[in-house]
Amino acid sequence: MATAYWCIVIAAVLPYLWVFVAKSGGPRYDNRDPRGWISKQENPRVKRADAAHLNSFEAFAPFAAGVLMAQFSGLDPQRINVIAVVFVVARLLHGVLYLTNKPPLRSLAWLVGYVCILALMVQSAIAIAD
Repeated sequence: MATAYWCIVIAAVLPYLWVFVAKSGGPRYDNRDPRGWISKQENPRVKRADAAHLNSFEAFAPFAAGVLMAQFSGLDPQRINVIAVVFVVARLLHGVLYLTNKPPLRSLAWLVGYVCILALMVQSAIAIAD
């Protein structure tokens, strides 16, 4: 189960990785108005990194909830670990594909991550219903 918990930690850090890429990719970053600075950027890579940052935050809460639901419902810890690792790999690829402007592959990586979340949650709900 420790692996899945480490995956939660990694997923919690991912948004900050992508925002670091965004902020280091543009000229004269202004920490007094970070959102205003991002909105003024013309570099598409900066905008894509910021989008990956926001999307990582959106994915984090459902993933963390899914892992905890799976643990509390008594799912096999090895199954939870495998699904959690697949999620993290998919989310890392999602960010890289966002940065490299590969929309179809990025969407596929997003879908894999989302399916992992659903798998954790649905299997948990079924386990609790039994």
